[in-house]
Amino acid sequence: MTERKGHGQLVVDVTKRRRMAWVGAVRRKNITFGNISPFMYVCSRHFHKGHPAYEMMETDPDWAPSLHLGHTEISHTNTTRSARRSKREQRKNTLQPAEGGGERHTEETHKADEDAVPHAEETQATGDGERHTEEETHNTQGMAVTQTECNLCVHRGAEVNRLLEENRQLRRELDEHRMSDNFFGDNDDKVKYYTGLPNMGTFMALLSFLVPLMSDQKRKVLSPFQMLLLTFMRLRLDLPAQHLAHLFRVSPKTVYRTFQEIVSFMYANLSCSIIWPDRDTLQKIMPHQFVESFGRRVAVIIDCFEIFTEKPSNLKARAQMFSSYKHNHTMKYLIGITPKGSICFISKGWGGRTSDKHITENSGFLEKLLPGDIVLADRGFDIKESVGMLCAEVKLPAFTKGYCQLAARDVEETRKVAHLRIHVERVIGNICQKYNILTGTIPINMILPCEGEDITFLDKIVTVCCALTNQCPTVV
Repeated sequence: MTERKGHGQLVVDVTKRRRMAWVGAVRRKNITFGNISPFMYVCSRHFHKGHPAYEMMETDPDWAPSLHLGHTEISHTNTTRSARRSKREQRKNTLQPAEGGGERHTEETHKADEDAVPHAEETQATGDGERHTEEETHNTQGMAVTQTECNLCVHRGAEVNRLLEENRQLRRELDEHRMSDNFFGDNDDKVKYYTGLPNMGTFMALLSFLVPLMSDQKRKVLSPFQMLLLTFMRLRLDLPAQHLAHLFRVSPKTVYRTFQEIVSFMYANLSCSIIWPDRDTLQKIMPHQFVESFGRRVAVIIDCFEIFTEKPSNLKARAQMFSSYKHNHTMKYLIGITPKGSICFISKGWGGRTSDKHITENSGFLEKLLPGDIVLADRGFDIKESVGMLCAEVKLPAFTKGYCQLAARDVEETRKVAHLRIHVERVIGNICQKYNILTGTIPINMILPCEGEDITFLDKIVTVCCALTNQCPTVV
């Protein structure tokens, strides 16, 4: 039970009294008026109707918990007594005159009493029988009026309770449909659909890591949870900004700004999850298929994938980005995975016309290799001279870098390389399947360098998608 402020002094006083009543009913040493965890709740078993009453209904038996509290100092509330009290209060409010005020009512009452005195004496003189008859008639009429007013009070009270219950039901439905912090609940399928992460535990772990780092982020319109959810939905489902604006009840401009801020924020804090493992770690986790074919020397499997973009207006950029393989304008990225299937390298974006060899030699990939490492790649990577000697069948000498290419002479060796190299294609397909923004057509403004940085916004998106994919079970 929280103390509500900013809703008027009456609400503040009522919620303060209710908070004190709840603390007194629960009677826990670690729970005081000023020290209550926001994640602590009272079970529905402690209320007559299974839920607490509306905070302004102070006479309701469920205004505070009273059942099964583990001690006898708080007596069970009497629902019948509360109902009678409510009827009396409603009757009192109904019987008050609409005009005239209390003084006028008092004067009229005294005047009526004075006029009634001689009438009473005359009645007494006529005999007890006539007086008894008049009193019975008067009482009967009074009881009829009171009974009619009580019926009205009962109907009004029932209507008020019905409206309160309808209000609570509508609030529950609103919480289920709006993008609040309880949007996922405990539904793993919902988490997987909207974020691409495997379950609620993974999402909460990521949320717990990122939210404390968002202290400097703007939180005026959307909460941290809503900002992350909006970003995930944009990456995962590639929803238009206008649609997200309707879902989160903000302007499209706010959607664009939030998406850019959170992607940059996640890029700065999640890029560290794309790491190149040391040789000892690689050898310990090497799958047996690689050990049987190449020993424990395979360091990485590489390949390039392309993302469609809009057609640039600049002729030079248009020529650099046209891919003869995709027959469209694209951005090309070099990706490397470990034999276990985790992403350990992702390059910056290059125009679709750029060759795989040029990207490999100029992306910083070669600097990560150690003497004796074996690299599995497609035949399009003509980088034998850059990496080292061909190692299809010959064992590598010490302190040399090895490179295994699909175009090996021996058919059996070619089959082995192709069978193991296809893992990288499965990882690429998994990334694009999880985050549909990579399968659409990227606008030109996303492939322009970010202000003050030497990378594009699309580079950040690709890196974030790869980092999130590393949080999921491997497809290898």
